[in-house]
Amino acid sequence: MRGIALLVLLAVAAPLAAATRVVSLAPSLSEIVVELQAADVLVGMLDGGERPAALADVPSIGRYGQIDMERLLSLKPDLLLLWPGSVPPAQRDQLKRLGIPTYSAEPHGIDELIDQIEAIGAQIGHAQQGRARAQQLRERVQALRAQYHRDQPIRVFYQVWDKPLYTVGGGQIVSDALAVCGARNVFAELKVPAPQVNLETVLLRDPQVILAGDQAQLDAWNAWPQVDAVRHGRLLLVPDKGLERPSGQMIEATARLCQVIEAKAPVSR
Repeated sequence: MRGIALLVLLAVAAPLAAATRVVSLAPSLSEIVVELQAADVLVGMLDGGERPAALADVPSIGRYGQIDMERLLSLKPDLLLLWPGSVPPAQRDQLKRLGIPTYSAEPHGIDELIDQIEAIGAQIGHAQQGRARAQQLRERVQALRAQYHRDQPIRVFYQVWDKPLYTVGGGQIVSDALAVCGARNVFAELKVPAPQVNLETVLLRDPQVILAGDQAQLDAWNAWPQVDAVRHGRLLLVPDKGLERPSGQMIEATARLCQVIEAKAPVSR
């Protein structure tokens, strides 16, 4: 069924001819183009974080959250790669009115991300690279799921920020990365990408692992020794920022996350 859905997606989304002047409106989408060995089609990109070396000379059309519309139009793109959350609603509406062909990508799961990588390959005239890359990633994810499968998934609280306390919801792709690792996001029922939660709710859900990107935020949980993750020393640093960029590299970032969780996880599988 997924293969049929992908064929429909490609048929609906693909322009009449492969795009040759592409503007990427998210760092993760720029990274996908590089992974497909198609950096030469990028004539503009939205900045946000460190650029891949292959894109050092690509003109900027603004920073995450704000597009320079005049600059974008001057580049005469024949395709926009859009991550909706990277562009304010008013500018998204403005882009729609311009009538430039647009491919919108906001994957909520790992499989959807891989399908979109394949679809982008078709959009930019690199269908073969897209298919090959997607197949490679699907096989890697299948192997990770088999390796880290648990009949009883590990309860994980993934902390995004501490003051106030933010986590990821079930519709956020990081939540699916946790599932690949044999874990379950304790706030998976929340569909908001980055919901604010309260301390009392986290304590009640008693996570077996707490993940965060900052050691000081993890250390603060030592004030709550009744939490399973604290009691058993499972306050774990997210290994790198690759999980924040839904491109092909996120699969290996997920593999590193799985290794970190597995090293401290409960023995029972």
